[in-house]
Amino acid sequence: MAGAVGLAVPVLLGAGPGGSGETIPLRGLEPGEQLDVTLMRVVDPAGPASVIAVSDAKADDRLVAVRFRLENTGAVVYKDSPAACAHLLDSAGRRFEGTDTATTAGTAFPDTVTLDPGDTAEGFVTFSPPQDAGLAAVQFALNGGLSDDVGHWSLS
Repeated sequence: MAGAVGLAVPVLLGAGPGGSGETIPLRGLEPGEQLDVTLMRVVDPAGPASVIAVSDAKADDRLVAVRFRLENTGAVVYKDSPAACAHLLDSAGRRFEGTDTATTAGTAFPDTVTLDPGDTAEGFVTFSPPQDAGLAAVQFALNGGLSDDVGHWSLS
């Protein structure tokens, strides 16, 4: 059955409540830090972007890629790691940290994104939940995920 995993067709999620296309304004810990964060789409499964990654992957690995649009609506420069800011929640209540792993879904955010006020950036953050995990929500918080202001998009 391991071959069936490679033949899986990606599912684009995010049409549920709070899903794809919804923009949430988020404040950071520093005065003037603010982003409008938009969940653009969720690709499940997302394939590894390189042949090396495919050969290193275990049969039970699963990659889920989430595309975000970030717009600096604040008064100061935003400099942060989008992967550290994002989390995926499954239906069992488990929380998965984001990475900047490249996938076939599209371009991942770089490790650090710097945006002047008014600038925007788009990219994917990748998660590795278990194969049997039901995807429930995506969260995003500035300052490496430490800000109290958390964006939440339901995937169900």
